[in-house]
Amino acid sequence: MSPQVFAILAALIEQRAGLHYAPEDRELLADRVVPRALDAGFDSLLDYYYFLRYDPAGPEALDALVDSLLVHETYFFREAQPLRVLVEDVLVPAVREGRRPRVWCAACSTGEEPLTLAMMLAELGVLDKVTLVASDLSARALERARAGEHNLRSLRALPAGVEGRWLELRGDGRPHVRPELVDAVDWRRVNLVDEAAVAQLGVFDAILCRNVLIYFQDATALRVVESLTRALVPGGHLLVGTSESLMRFGTALNCEERRGTFFYTKAGS
Repeated sequence: MSPQVFAILAALIEQRAGLHYAPEDRELLADRVVPRALDAGFDSLLDYYYFLRYDPAGPEALDALVDSLLVHETYFFREAQPLRVLVEDVLVPAVREGRRPRVWCAACSTGEEPLTLAMMLAELGVLDKVTLVASDLSARALERARAGEHNLRSLRALPAGVEGRWLELRGDGRPHVRPELVDAVDWRRVNLVDEAAVAQLGVFDAILCRNVLIYFQDATALRVVESLTRALVPGGHLLVGTSESLMRFGTALNCEERRGTFFYTKAGS
């Protein structure tokens, strides 16, 4: 892959999905793109680019390419403390006040995060009183999430008492989440850099967008955060990953600490 072709392919991918590839990532991107180009019948990466960019079938092929580039690293109860604080300090009190809070897990991959939330809410008897929306760009990952079927690696942080109660190992040796938990989540395919698609979801009391912004350049990350902020109700909360910070962006959100976790809160009441 020449530097020139890398530049235009990387720009096309970033425009479509926000994923950023720096010049030093050229070989990494080539390793992913070249096999797909050959499978599609192109022996020239420049021709493959023109197909993705201009052919009527290009957008679908580009989405499939992006899907192959996405990192689906997730597991149940990953960075669980912020989820517990959200459930116990925000969602349960809202339910007790007679409200039905809405929560969106953005870029949920194969669904372990929203299903962890569903388990926590079910444990406290309020799952049916909270609206859970989960989205990802990958149709392949969402298909697995809707099936409630996962791999053994997704169990590596599982607390005692979850297996057998909320999920089980079946004859195929894979963990399966109880259907009522899967059905409690509204699974959507959403591109986070598409502001119109985000707006169509409505507004939420809490949005989780964890371990996602690290794949974006700052300008893209800021646009995504601004879009997510618009999707919060006044007083709503945005949660990002423990290794991520929004402080450098100067957003309209206030950072507050709750029991050792950081919530970014939209002004209002």
